[in-house]
Amino acid sequence: MSEKKSPYEAIGGIDKVDELVDRFYDLMALESGLVELRAMHPPDLSDSREKLKFFLTGWMGGPDVYSPKYGHPMLRARHLPFKIGIKERNQWLVCMYKAMEDCGITGEVATQLEEAFLKTADWMRNQPN
Repeated sequence: MSEKKSPYEAIGGIDKVDELVDRFYDLMALESGLVELRAMHPPDLSDSREKLKFFLTGWMGGPDVYSPKYGHPMLRARHLPFKIGIKERNQWLVCMYKAMEDCGITGEVATQLEEAFLKTADWMRNQPN
């Protein structure tokens, strides 16, 4: 019997996480429909890229590299300063789903990640509909 792979392993590990996060932030800057999402981020995205790469690595079942450096993720608390409604949630999801597609993350693992991203992104909302 084979052991089920984590999403982290299934997509290809750290190299694919790096590619995914870089594409995510590149799309945010390129797509005119994502201006509100981009405006929530600092001009220099270096720290944002590192934090998301570290977070997603552990979140997808890889090594915990986020917590030793930044502490507990406390996702909702860290995002409370930003107004996140349905529009912002949807922009984030569009950007992440497109990044996954562009990086060749498909099939069962893509479906699993899309569902998990939707659940997490919706949980981050702090504004009424």
